[in-house]
Amino acid sequence: MATDTHGESVAKGDEKGKSASKRTSPALFVRQIVAELRKVIWPTRSELVTYTTVSLVFVAIMIALVSGLDWVLQKGVFWLFT
Repeated sequence: MATDTHGESVAKGDEKGKSASKRTSPALFVRQIVAELRKVIWPTRSELVTYTTVSLVFVAIMIALVSGLDWVLQKGVFWLFT
């Protein structure tokens, strides 16, 4: 079970005598989210366009591949059973 230790290492034997673990306040949670988002390296517009284009081309190729396989298998089954 995951517990919030705020950076402190807690051994298994030390947990028995403690009261309920401290909860993170909503304000602290939001501050932590903002701090993590500041660490993110956001892509530039050109990188974003490139990544989107590559993804769409890959999806189109996979659709064509699956459709082609489906058509070939359909023709094979029709040939076999008619």
